[in-house]
Amino acid sequence: MSATFTPAGSAELERHLSDTCDLVRKGVLSIIPAHKLQGLVLAGGYGRGEGGVLRRESGDAPYNDLEFFVFIRGVTAWNDYRYRHALHDLGEELSQFAGIEVEFKILSLAKLRRSTPTMFYYDLVMGHRWLVGDDRLLAGCDHHRDESAIPLHEATRLLFNRCSGLLYAKERLQRPVFTDADADFVARNIAKAKLALGDVWLAMHGSYHWSCNERLQRLKGFKHKWARQLEPHHEEGVAFKLYPKSAHAEERESLTHQHAQIGELAEALWLHLEGRRIRRPFRSAREYARTTQPLCPERSTIRNGVINLRAMGLRGLVSKFRSRYPRERLLRALSLLLWGKTNEEETAIIHACLNCKTDSFPSAVRAYEKLWHHFN
Repeated sequence: MSATFTPAGSAELERHLSDTCDLVRKGVLSIIPAHKLQGLVLAGGYGRGEGGVLRRESGDAPYNDLEFFVFIRGVTAWNDYRYRHALHDLGEELSQFAGIEVEFKILSLAKLRRSTPTMFYYDLVMGHRWLVGDDRLLAGCDHHRDESAIPLHEATRLLFNRCSGLLYAKERLQRPVFTDADADFVARNIAKAKLALGDVWLAMHGSYHWSCNERLQRLKGFKHKWARQLEPHHEEGVAFKLYPKSAHAEERESLTHQHAQIGELAEALWLHLEGRRIRRPFRSAREYARTTQPLCPERSTIRNGVINLRAMGLRGLVSKFRSRYPRERLLRALSLLLWGKTNEEETAIIHACLNCKTDSFPSAVRAYEKLWHHFN
């Protein structure tokens, strides 16, 4: 793995990130007993040596979140219950020092080894930095190293999350008062979507890679018209990921135009991807939202019922989506909130999906976001 956290950050930034990791290691060791802690690893862009560098007059600053995996021996659900609050408090404390959000995810090596391939685990196994442990701990994880084994529904999940970001950006662009913080949020989510469109195309064709620079080169190698259309946006997404820039409120008109442009392209790719995954063509977001076919067929029907009961109580069991995985509700609602026409029929579908009634677009987005945080 890379000896640095960033592609070309200053020595001061590299020291700052290293100092943050030292504090993380000490903090985790004070929370997790030695006989329980299997390993501690930095994942994400900084773990792969591709962390963002925000250029400022005062010097380089970090931009992306710091994502740490804490491998704890035993049942992950129990460990999560036992340690997540202490780790959350540690993350809150260290976020102040780091200047960016510090996040912890709890996992066991046994669970990682027996899990089926996902894009998430592929990125983790292929690109990381150990704070406690080394690569010998990843013995038995070779099935996570094969990018061609990433299932198609993982491409859907990536596009779903990035389009959710576009939805939240859409809501901010419509606010009466638009601040610098809003502009920065919108610009960041547009850039993430630009990057994701190319990533999704590569994942669809078994050519995803853990490095964003390598993914760009792979996308340039495709001669298909889709790849040619996505390439310039993907290149802009890579540039923003590595060297992000702050946006300002006076850029609202430009950001609105960019949002509309990338949103239109995202809709076309969404329908193309989902048509391939569900094995039926979709001509519009409305047709996609209305289909009776299950949108998460890889999930167990019985288990879905239990999850709906836990997430929504008895209301989840009387809904027509009671046997469907809750993310399906979000997929349908997102397609209409982001690309729909906001008529009575579509509003009724959105209300059914979100299991609530809303009286405005902002309130519908808030209801969507509440459910999204549980099933993204």
